[in-house]
Amino acid sequence: MRFDIITVLPGLLESPFAHSILLRAQKKGIAEIFVHNLRDYASNKQKSVDDYPYGGGSGMVMSIEPFAKCIEALKSAREYDEIVFMSPDGVTLNQTIANELSGRKHIMILCGHYKGIDQRIRDLFVTREISIGDYVLSGGELPAAVMVDAITRLIPGVLNDETSALSDSFQGELLDAPVYTRPADWNGYKVPDVLLSGHEAKINDWRHEQALIRTKDRRPDLLED
Repeated sequence: MRFDIITVLPGLLESPFAHSILLRAQKKGIAEIFVHNLRDYASNKQKSVDDYPYGGGSGMVMSIEPFAKCIEALKSAREYDEIVFMSPDGVTLNQTIANELSGRKHIMILCGHYKGIDQRIRDLFVTREISIGDYVLSGGELPAAVMVDAITRLIPGVLNDETSALSDSFQGELLDAPVYTRPADWNGYKVPDVLLSGHEAKINDWRHEQALIRTKDRRPDLLED
């Protein structure tokens, strides 16, 4: 899978993709992540990519021309399954969307900044808009990193334990059950006996029951869905 991320702040994305699972996925050749500096496509000497909004108002708006040049240059080399704009008014990213996008081959991600981006970019190029929550960040870079992480870990061969992604929270529309490791008794705080029993069926039943309890307590909206 290939990700192409367009941003005015490429340095902000260096660290998230240089460690842990995302780094291993790239070293294995399973995922390719390319970050493109939008300023490279600016036509003015100042390399500015924003301008004042028509109609007045505060803030600056990202211009259409640099985005259009970058998008068209990337599209001339390959077809993209999705062109995603990270936006607080997009559809909220969830496990279902991550599962869906993990089956794509080429994904382009646009990161906004300042007051926003020219609406024509969204109208002409973007295939879907995605948010990571009901709040506003300074730009789309961190949401882009979150989405790439959520998608990449689902691609076969990325995780060492192929079953771990399937048992994550939200995969079965439930939060995950509590997990424990050694020691079995720490200062009198003990691991539940069923987990030490070796009885697979009872352990699975316990985990499902605990997942239901945790979901009902913390995210009852998931049970309503």
